[in-house]
Amino acid sequence: MQRHQGFAWLASAAALAALTTGCTAGSGTGGGSDAKAGGSSTSPAPAPPGKYRSLPSPCKAVDAKRLKVMLPVADSLTPEQRDQLYAGSADTSYDGDRRVGCRWNAQVPDTTRLLYVGFERVVSYDRAVASDDDKARAVYARQLADAHIPLPPPPTPSSAPASPPASPPASSPASPAAPAPSTAPAPPASAPSPAASAAPGAAGASGAAGASGAPANGTPGVSPTSSVSPELGSRLLDGLGSEAFIDDKLSAAGATAQARTVRIVFRTANVIVTVEYSVQPTVPGSVPSSEETQERARQLARELADRFSD
Repeated sequence: MQRHQGFAWLASAAALAALTTGCTAGSGTGGGSDAKAGGSSTSPAPAPPGKYRSLPSPCKAVDAKRLKVMLPVADSLTPEQRDQLYAGSADTSYDGDRRVGCRWNAQVPDTTRLLYVGFERVVSYDRAVASDDDKARAVYARQLADAHIPLPPPPTPSSAPASPPASPPASSPASPAAPAPSTAPAPPASAPSPAASAAPGAAGASGAAGASGAPANGTPGVSPTSSVSPELGSRLLDGLGSEAFIDDKLSAAGATAQARTVRIVFRTANVIVTVEYSVQPTVPGSVPSSEETQERARQLARELADRFSD
């Protein structure tokens, strides 16, 4: 009997020890779970997609009146030929929501004009690292660097001390009296030769003839080399999308006429827009106007920027 009681006491003690160990282990496990939950950090939410999810049709994005101003055509074209020319030619694209473009080509007897409009919607494949806008900003920065656009100089500090005014020169002592002029009579002046007297009038006549005899070029936006046409050059642009630049290139002078190509690139949110306008005269010695070519390209770029801001 005592033997059975001993076995029962041992069994009870073992069960009590197991219960105590289980409670202790359970308490430790629960504490470890709480520490793990409290110490874990959640990953940041990915950036939202870009503002624009699709792109407009580039061949229909340019107003018809704008096309006729930038691309004059010969009067000999039929209405059907004009409609086909102004309809443009779309670039081949395998994803119309990512990259599209359209081209136009117009010729008149003395000038050929080319126009290109392109849209690119930039998408970031890892928005946890960079948003669509950040990716588009990087693509624009690469195009700006490739164009070698001169950046404006940094502002000069205005706190530099002003230079002291220059002191007036000290009065010099009185100089000795100059010797009296010689009283010898001057030799008689020689009479001017007829050729010398006629030279000023001849020069003035030739100058007037040169000024008025320069051939005038009636082609809009194209000036002869004898006239002075200011070169506006390549630079950054303000007030066009989020950021923009203009690239003005003039081909080298040679036996043929010089062609001018003006390219404007601007970014609005996650879309990059490119406008390229070329004027190629056929008359040797003609130079397309930088001012007029740039202004026509800028007017079109502003209209496209307004389309995206709607």
